[in-house]
Amino acid sequence: MTSFNALQNNLQELSLFKMNEILPSVIDKSVKKGTSLQDSLIELTSAEIAFRDERARKINIVTSHFPYVKTIKDFDFSYQPSINREQIMDFMGLRFIENKSNIIFLGSSGVGKTHLATAIGIEAASQRISTYFINFAVLMEKFKQAAKENRVEKIVKHYLKYTVLIIDEIGYLPVDKDAAYGFFQLIAARYEFRPTIITTNQSFSKWPDVFGDAVIANAIIDRLVHHCDIVKITGHSYRLKGRNIFEDSDE
Repeated sequence: MTSFNALQNNLQELSLFKMNEILPSVIDKSVKKGTSLQDSLIELTSAEIAFRDERARKINIVTSHFPYVKTIKDFDFSYQPSINREQIMDFMGLRFIENKSNIIFLGSSGVGKTHLATAIGIEAASQRISTYFINFAVLMEKFKQAAKENRVEKIVKHYLKYTVLIIDEIGYLPVDKDAAYGFFQLIAARYEFRPTIITTNQSFSKWPDVFGDAVIANAIIDRLVHHCDIVKITGHSYRLKGRNIFEDSDE
């Protein structure tokens, strides 16, 4: 076995796959340009670090359970002029995590609430910040079942562990009372501890109807909005973009 083969085997054994992949080109460069051993090692190890960072980023995004992969670059701000772009870009800088501040996107269906919440979440996940995305109806079903099995506390602890929790689409379906109380416990546990991102199509005045209990609804709202940026989006649905249904007609 040659020394080159032995080195390749060692890199493979140590799971240094990127270093093993670029080893021939780095050696060629060293031979042709007289690159020092130190510089060659820096190039090899830097490539391995970048490879592992990118792999971790992709894994974090997958395990965060986003409904799709859309970044802020995919968002058409010109279509929703009610949105303060500078405010959204501040969210993208993730300062809200350090401040333990919640974000609530409020608007009718299709205006981009989920896209913006997802884009922020993907940025957090890309920075190796534990992030999780869940639909509100799915979460409520988990709490409803957990209440029957006396394990609400376990569900709360599970979702409390994520640094950023995104809860999508509050308000589309009414909530079972046991599930509503479980949700309150989760929000109370995360309050001033870890930020939560919410999307909803219902104004806060309608939340008592959503949760079936004004006391619980107000307690949830109180904890969510105390340290919170509320982004109200008024505009047309992206799903109807390009269609003429909003144009005046004489017919």
